Amino acid sequence: MSKNRQIVLTIAGFDPSAGAGVLADIKTFEQHQVYGFAINTGNTIQTENEFVEMQWTSLDFVLKSIRIFFGQYKIKAVKIGIVPSLEYVKEIVFTIKKLSSTTKIIWDTVLKSSTAFDFLNIQNQEILIEILKKIDLITPNYNEILQLSNDVDVPTAATLLSKHCVVFLKGGHNPHEIGIDYLYTKNSVEKLLPRTNTCHEKHGSGCVLSSAITANVALGYNFETACAKAKKYTENYLSSNSTKLGFHHV
Repeated sequence: MSKNRQIVLTIAGFDPSAGAGVLADIKTFEQHQVYGFAINTGNTIQTENEFVEMQWTSLDFVLKSIRIFFGQYKIKAVKIGIVPSLEYVKEIVFTIKKLSSTTKIIWDTVLKSSTAFDFLNIQNQEILIEILKKIDLITPNYNEILQLSNDVDVPTAATLLSKHCVVFLKGGHNPHEIGIDYLYTKNSVEKLLPRTNTCHEKHGSGCVLSSAITANVALGYNFETACAKAKKYTENYLSSNSTKLGFHHV
């Protein structure tokens, strides 16, 4: 392995179309010249247009994989994707922090697939807050952040959650400000405007964004710069063609 590359890890689902999940994450990592590891939280049968079935990986198997990786490598940052429950992601996050307190964790809070398959229900706010206090950054969209915060209004939800970790609020599902993202920290809110209006809908764009943030954080950028760079990368991905499966390039 090249000594010149930072190591990052994605813990997410396997999408055989490679538009989302660990395959999309690894493509993104490679374009950012970081070395990517992957642990599957579950296998899926899906295309860019249809989600058919999900088989979750046992938590014990995932945790064993994490311990093996952290026992042998220095992992700078971790991206977490689809998980079946809050307890599942809590065990993942707490295990990582126990093994390496300095490793940054980015959670792409995927609650539902683009084809309306439900992954995770938020039922226990106390467990959620425990998790967020250990995580560095989350990337919800407008629909997800309402579910994460018991359906208060979006700005209030983002402000409340940012007391525990940085919140990158994706604007793709906001009909009033399409393509405008917001970065919420404890002390500030930054508006991130789109650089282009030629973007096309893509399967897995949220995965690409969160893994690009993870890669940039591993490269040493602060969250503001990492998110700005990741937004630009994702816009390039969205503009790469008119189909739902995009091409990766810096």
